[in-house]
Amino acid sequence: MKPFPVPVVAFGPGSQPEDEGLDYMTMPAGMETYRPPSVPEPEELAGRRGAVRVLHEVLEALRRAEAGEGAAPVVLRGLSAEELALVNQVLGEGDVSAQVQSVAGQGMVTVQESVFAGIWRVLETTADGVTQDRIEVGAIPTVLARAAQEDAVAPRPAPGPAPGAVMNAPALLLELADARARWQPGDATHMVNLTLLPVTPEDIAWLDHVLGTGRVVILSRGYGNCRITNCAVANTWRLVYYNSQDKVILNTVEVSGVPEVACAAPEDLHDSLDRLAEVLAWVDGG
Repeated sequence: MKPFPVPVVAFGPGSQPEDEGLDYMTMPAGMETYRPPSVPEPEELAGRRGAVRVLHEVLEALRRAEAGEGAAPVVLRGLSAEELALVNQVLGEGDVSAQVQSVAGQGMVTVQESVFAGIWRVLETTADGVTQDRIEVGAIPTVLARAAQEDAVAPRPAPGPAPGAVMNAPALLLELADARARWQPGDATHMVNLTLLPVTPEDIAWLDHVLGTGRVVILSRGYGNCRITNCAVANTWRLVYYNSQDKVILNTVEVSGVPEVACAAPEDLHDSLDRLAEVLAWVDGG
């Protein structure tokens, strides 16, 4: 029998080699949620009326902020170690922390959001070593936006010409410069998604070189991690999102006041007002 001149190819399930499988990027697997603070027993409140007073001042500041009014910081001055420990116990630690890094001749600021979104613990140390411990209420502590504004007007050397390997960064820098020139407080965020654009490592390096890096570093841990740094130009921020395996899943540049991912929303302030009032009702009863 002569061989059949055309090779026989079988089709159908099981007839073709199988792929090893699609390699999907691992997305964030955990999400931080609200956990009620650890409230002391009634007998622990004896002799800690200063802490209770401070917490009521924070509640009143939260009422003013939730109503859209200005709320003065609550300065933690004159509290005993036990009273300060009670304030720390009730407020706890939330999802957002930040730092204004120290440079020559300037102090350092550390910020920690409490478990009540929109209530911030701010520890500011001046260049001469004096420390102020306070609580601010609002979308974001004012010291972070102020430091970013100061960085934007600080003198910087000219970046010079772009290296030959840079391809698309100059066009992105023009887009960002135009967005900065038009942006006003209250405007929507202008975002450049570097993850989806054809940019090379040289492009990213040139963007960072031209935009510069400021002193403000913010870490938001609500769903995965987001690291935010201010640029050395006005109203411009670098945001890098990581999944739970610390792999980059999103890399952006934003033109805004302070990125929304770091800020407490109005509904957050409303929820925090209800929760803190409930906690203080228990404390007052104790």
